[in-house]
Amino acid sequence: MRSKLTLAGLFFLLFAVGNTYAQTTTKKMKILVHITCGPADPTRAALGFLVAKTALAEGHSVTLFLAGDAAVLLRDAELDKVEGIGTGKLREHYEAIAKTGGRFYVSGMSAKARGVTEADLQGKPAEFAMPTVLVRLATENDRMFTY
Repeated sequence: MRSKLTLAGLFFLLFAVGNTYAQTTTKKMKILVHITCGPADPTRAALGFLVAKTALAEGHSVTLFLAGDAAVLLRDAELDKVEGIGTGKLREHYEAIAKTGGRFYVSGMSAKARGVTEADLQGKPAEFAMPTVLVRLATENDRMFTY
């Protein structure tokens, strides 16, 4: 007795094989997320953190560079109060990023102009950096997202 492979069966088989192949061949990327929006634009600020958190959850390595108004986002007060519309709470995103190996660089010049100090970064996977670090990170990473 011969079994027939229907068109629907063939489609399902090709989809399953293709989907499995895509899942096993997905390259893990190095991703840079550059954020310049601060508490005045909580939706975009939180979106940058959400994208970073999502990329880490998918197994990619992620670095964030906070510049301009975003330089204040690692202050505990900002982490606790910033919440985007539809993009979530900054504190929750930050905790997930820190827990899964994300790294933060904060523009030293932006931080200084906004009164951000070493004490604000203490205990966090973060350090101050100059624009040369941003340029280096941009050339070393596979993808860069800007918010």
